[in-house]
Amino acid sequence: MKFATRLNSFNAGADAGAALRRVAAVDGIDYVDLNYPEHFVDIEPEAMKTLLDELGLTLNSVAMRFRKEFVHGEYSNRDEAVRREAIELTKKGIDAAAAGGSDLVTVWLGFDGFDYTFQKDYVKDFGRIVEAFQELADYRPDVRLSIEYKPYEERVHSVVRSLGGTLHILKLIDRPNVGATLDFAHMLMAGDAPGFGAAQLLAEGKLWGVHLNDGNNAHDDGLMVASIHPFETLEFLYYLLRYDYDGVIYFDTFPIREEAEAEAEANLATMALLLDKLKAVGIDHITDVINKADGVESQKLRNELVRIAL
Repeated sequence: MKFATRLNSFNAGADAGAALRRVAAVDGIDYVDLNYPEHFVDIEPEAMKTLLDELGLTLNSVAMRFRKEFVHGEYSNRDEAVRREAIELTKKGIDAAAAGGSDLVTVWLGFDGFDYTFQKDYVKDFGRIVEAFQELADYRPDVRLSIEYKPYEERVHSVVRSLGGTLHILKLIDRPNVGATLDFAHMLMAGDAPGFGAAQLLAEGKLWGVHLNDGNNAHDDGLMVASIHPFETLEFLYYLLRYDYDGVIYFDTFPIREEAEAEAEANLATMALLLDKLKAVGIDHITDVINKADGVESQKLRNELVRIAL
């Protein structure tokens, strides 16, 4: 599998180039996700591509970052001028991704939500988000847009807040170049089962990004991979293997008190361990256990995954 890690974890200041050099020194990290416009403030996309090539890194995705000027919403903002600004900023992010050698833009709408009852026209504003994605998808059909849902934060309630909501909006947008990114901690926050979500999107060919991390369900903790939910992580990875997921796994973890290189290496080591266990037990065998739909058999499988010698 292919791996990327969170650039901002390596950047104490504002120098994206210095952070990229630190990331490139981590053996096993060959891809990078860049925030737009944050990581392109002092460097043009073409120059960024040259730097990445020099460092042996490949741009996986450009992630849109909408800051405080969009505090009342991005694509559903009632101020049409601000809404247009968000859409046009995304178009610039799409162009930056293409210039940087990627065909993927990740969109998390942190401010498209509401905090109080009687504050949002749910149907109208949901429709405005759909229309924005349709316009963006048609702007450059050669670039994929991937919707990353989160149930809350920055707002009390997000408009695109769950797996079900994401599947629904994808059908309404109805564009071949619009899919979804699953963030493990966001799924836990929403009460979604990570394996279930991965299976649904993979079966439809719409899982285009994976942000792997862990948390305590209530918040976006950004803890190391499988540190809290090892079995849920194993099931999630099983579905990636079963459906031959060919995308990048991005470690969206937050080493606040940990050294960034060591934390990335720990995530890589955990992934190697979990993937080896799944392959040693066997994808076909796991599928057979699932098909039995028997809780005791699934417990035996979990015991086998813990016990197996590598």
